[in-house]
Amino acid sequence: MSLDACAAIVARGDPDRFLATMAAPVVAREVLLPLYAFNVEVARLPWVSPEPMICEMRLQWWRDLLTQIAGGAVPDTHEIASPLAGVIGQNGVAVEVLDRLVAARQWDIYRDPFEDDGALHAYIDATAAGLTWAAANALGAPDGSESAIRDAGWAAGLASYLRAVPELEAHGRRPLVDGRPAAVAALAQAGLDRLARARKATIPAKAIPALRAGWRAKATLERAAKEPARVADGALHESEFVRRGGLFLRSLRGTW
Repeated sequence: MSLDACAAIVARGDPDRFLATMAAPVVAREVLLPLYAFNVEVARLPWVSPEPMICEMRLQWWRDLLTQIAGGAVPDTHEIASPLAGVIGQNGVAVEVLDRLVAARQWDIYRDPFEDDGALHAYIDATAAGLTWAAANALGAPDGSESAIRDAGWAAGLASYLRAVPELEAHGRRPLVDGRPAAVAALAQAGLDRLARARKATIPAKAIPALRAGWRAKATLERAAKEPARVADGALHESEFVRRGGLFLRSLRGTW
């Protein structure tokens, strides 16, 4: 039932990762779903209250939970706490990676822009790239593949972030350091460059289910690089047929 709870959370809060996980072997799902459910729960917290202090406290609650798990405890204070502790304990997931993910979400609470491109890049690295690495590592990817896997996760995270720009702006956030077309195109190209670098590296087969969650990245980033105005217009999404078809083909071929 705990794994079912994780699946339900991911299905509601992160449809892309849910579809990608359902296309993975059952053994991989048991590893990925608790991590992805954790990510959904953390990502939503900055938006649950207009009071920053309440959001900060809720994020801190998850950091405290991770500290307990790192100490060997199996908390029962949340429906996904036990499966998350199981994945971390049984698969050697670095709690520090997940803790940095939670800490990075503090930016989402406030309306201040990123100080510079480096701050935006670091945010995506701590959130999307960190989660991708944690998931791949839990599936057995060795430490030597971390750089390439983080590159793939960063590109996928940037693609998702660019698709979310209109919604973020509607909520009073300032997601882009520089919204001018040339700067947006350069940002998208940075994602394409990291994705290309990841594809040139040797990614262990056991990590592929974790990387497949970013199957939409290349198409999204190419659109943004070619026509940066589509970012602000919310026009980066492909049709549902193309979206699902791309995942199906990668699952069929065993690629990401």
